Amino acid sequence: MSYSEGFKARMVQRMVGPERISATALSREAGIGQPTLSRWARDARTLATMSKKKSGGSKKGRRQWTPAEKMKAVLEASALPDEQLGAFIRERGLHEAQLDEWRAAMLESLRPAKKKGSKKSPEAARLKELERDLRRKEKALAEVMALLALKKKLEAILGDGADDTDTRGET
Repeated sequence: MSYSEGFKARMVQRMVGPERISATALSREAGIGQPTLSRWARDARTLATMSKKKSGGSKKGRRQWTPAEKMKAVLEASALPDEQLGAFIRERGLHEAQLDEWRAAMLESLRPAKKKGSKKSPEAARLKELERDLRRKEKALAEVMALLALKKKLEAILGDGADDTDTRGET
């Protein structure tokens, strides 16, 4: 079912206004799913934040966290039981989604760097090709040298070929 923007705004206002009502209670009252109402409220917060940034609105109440503060908050929150987590988040003016995002970023930064196996630079590919060619030529050279050494030994055993033997058939 599709709802008008005005209707959505009224529902969000009821959830965040001075006489706020929970999304679950409003869901029962209005006959709209709680996840839908929660999504509308979340979207409204996002849109409000975006419009303030576009219009040059102040960031009053919006704290800029340093990486060290983020790490400390994530570590403290992870040590708390679920019952105390809500109070912790409210005290610091955070959202659980922020903590989850920061936690994911921390874990990602601790992963080892991925190897770039298939994406080689053209220079690296050319170098590998040249090294392979060099190994092939070194093997061929070693084979030729071994054949020359065998030829010299054979000539030493049989002589230099300057003897008086006639290899043609004499009749």
